[in-house]
Amino acid sequence: MSGPEAPDEAGVKVSAAKQRLLDAVVDYVARHGVADIRLRQLADAVGTSHRMLIHHFGSKEGLLAEVTRVIEQREQEALARLRADDDDLDVREVVRRFWARGGGEDPTAHERLFFELYSQAVQGREWARPILDGAVDGWVESLSRSLVAAGVAEATAQLDARLAVAVVRGLLLDLLATGDREGVEAALARYEDLYRRAVDGARPAAPRTR
Repeated sequence: MSGPEAPDEAGVKVSAAKQRLLDAVVDYVARHGVADIRLRQLADAVGTSHRMLIHHFGSKEGLLAEVTRVIEQREQEALARLRADDDDLDVREVVRRFWARGGGEDPTAHERLFFELYSQAVQGREWARPILDGAVDGWVESLSRSLVAAGVAEATAQLDARLAVAVVRGLLLDLLATGDREGVEAALARYEDLYRRAVDGARPAAPRTR
């Protein structure tokens, strides 16, 4: 008996035993990556058997698809939290909140795994494709809405939001690669300043009073 079923992070019914294994696997691959991973090695690392992994997930590709689904769901939960925040934000605060979601105090193993899965997806690995769902469009939609509420013209908010996603993710990759937090956050502050000036310059001038 595998125990009662319980909803996982995506609300899908899975056995408690399978969920415990999946949680352990996600934790392991977040620290070690998915490149060249072998089921027997993974089974030893998470305290189970190769047979049990096959029983629950069918194959290595099936297991990696489940890992991808968990990471994609966490991205969607982070996006939902951003959407739940007050939309009436200063432009710089919008960018800071997006950065804090990934960069924060320390780039996490989760972020490293996200980028690894993302690269596998864009190389055409079918098991990794779920990571692409909303990975750009979802964040652009949410950020553009916040930018409009902060006073950015609706016609340019989506372009500005797409640029913000590219800048923040690029700087996060920089931080993961170099560890140069001071340089990366200085670059982010520079981007915020340039963007604020551009937004302020695009706003209609206030009418003069006599």
